[in-house]
Amino acid sequence: MELKKNKKADLNRNRGLYFITGLVLVMALSYIALEWKTYDDPTKFDTGLHIQDELTEPVPIILPNTPPPPPPPIAPTVIEVTPDDDPVEETVIESSEPDPKEEILDVREIKTEEVEEDVPVSFIVVEDVPIFPGCEEATDKRGCFQTMMKKHIEKHFRYPEIEREMGIQGKVSVLFEIQKDGSIGNVRMRGPNENLENEAARIIYKLPKMTPGKQRGTPVRVPFAQPIVFRLQN
Repeated sequence: MELKKNKKADLNRNRGLYFITGLVLVMALSYIALEWKTYDDPTKFDTGLHIQDELTEPVPIILPNTPPPPPPPIAPTVIEVTPDDDPVEETVIESSEPDPKEEILDVREIKTEEVEEDVPVSFIVVEDVPIFPGCEEATDKRGCFQTMMKKHIEKHFRYPEIEREMGIQGKVSVLFEIQKDGSIGNVRMRGPNENLENEAARIIYKLPKMTPGKQRGTPVRVPFAQPIVFRLQN
């Protein structure tokens, strides 16, 4: 017996239509899922700024052209009245007029003593230069003084051994004063080495006592500068 197919019972007849319909439904559901938006309920949250609650101090209100407060009233001064029966001490004002019994001294009668200032006078400008021993009869006492100073330095000169071995040399500037009594004082040195300075001071302190310099016939202190050169011979 031959089986016959029913055309209405053919499942493949509308397969394309079913496929397209399902595809459209899937795309529609995907689009709705992607575009779906939800919003929170505004009644559940407080959207106020509450600025007033954050202020810790009240803001003062300043009105323009406000006149300043009036000054406090000044208490009246209380004046105490002294009864006439109370004794009142009188203030005695002494007269500034001179007493005729006192002796009035004339300014011209007061003797003043002149105080001589102990100011040193330079060797160049002093009237009478200090006299080096041996220059008493010299005509040019300044030139004789410098010549004798040179001879004195050459006679007492001694090079320090340590500086000689180390090759230290240089010039020591010496400044000293010839005192009012002819002695040597206030010696100051400046040089490249302490031992060289000490040697220069030793030479100066060996200077003999001199005749002091004079200004207007009065002995004065006379400063004198003398360089001493320490140089090694090659």
